[in-house]
Amino acid sequence: MDKYGLIGYPISHSLSPALFNAAYNGRYSYELIEIPDFDEAWAKFDREYRAVNVTAPFKVLAARRADFLAPEVKTIGAANILVHREEGIVAHNSDYLGVSGVLAERFSAATSGIRALIVGFGGAGMAAAQAARDLGMDVTVCNRTTSKAEGIRPLSEVRMLALHSDVLIYNIPQAIPEIEGVKVPVILEACYSRPCLRDACCSVYIPGTAWHLKQAVRGYELMSGEVPDTERMKTVYD
Repeated sequence: MDKYGLIGYPISHSLSPALFNAAYNGRYSYELIEIPDFDEAWAKFDREYRAVNVTAPFKVLAARRADFLAPEVKTIGAANILVHREEGIVAHNSDYLGVSGVLAERFSAATSGIRALIVGFGGAGMAAAQAARDLGMDVTVCNRTTSKAEGIRPLSEVRMLALHSDVLIYNIPQAIPEIEGVKVPVILEACYSRPCLRDACCSVYIPGTAWHLKQAVRGYELMSGEVPDTERMKTVYD
C-alpha cells in the first residue's frame, strides 16, 4: 500500500503533490483527498493509503483519532502526518519539527533565553510556540482570541512586544494592521504561498518556504521511511 496523499479542505492549491513527486522522483502516488467531512476523509485514508499529510481544518481531529501520538503531538494536540504502522496509526507534527529545525539553524543551537513572539495561534502557531519553548526560548503569544489563563495576549500588543523580542514567528496568512511598522531582529513567516512580511523592518527575514521545506523533508521521511531528494524539492518553489 505505497500510496500517499493529503487530507484537508480546501486543498486544490497545495504544493504537496509537486513536492512529494520531486522528493521521490515520481516513484510513488500522491493524491489530494479533498473531502470536507473528516470522517469520510479518514475512512478513505485508512482503506487506501500508507500515510497522509493533514492540513486545515483536520489537524486537531487527526490527533484525536490516531492510535499513537508522537511526543510533540501529545503536547500540541494537533497532527499533520498520519502513518499506518503494524501497531496502528501514528500521528506526527512536522510543523513542529520544521520550525524547530529552522530556529536551531538560525541561532546556531544557542537558543536558550532567546525571546520569541508568536503571532497567530492556529495549528502552525501552536507548533511554533511549542518548538520555541522546547528549545529553551522565552515565548509570548499574541492572537485574535486571547486567554489570560494561557497567557495569550491581544494583537494590539504586537508592536510593543516586538521591540523586546529577538524573533517574531508570524502565522497569519495575510498582513494585519497590527503588524505594520513592527521592528524585530528576525522574522520567520509561516505562509509560503502569499508572503506578506518580506519587506518588514528586520535584519533577517526567513521565508515560509524555509519552514515548509524543512517540515516536508522530515515529514516525508516519517511517511515513507526513505530520505527524500531535498535538492529536487527546492526546485518546486522556483
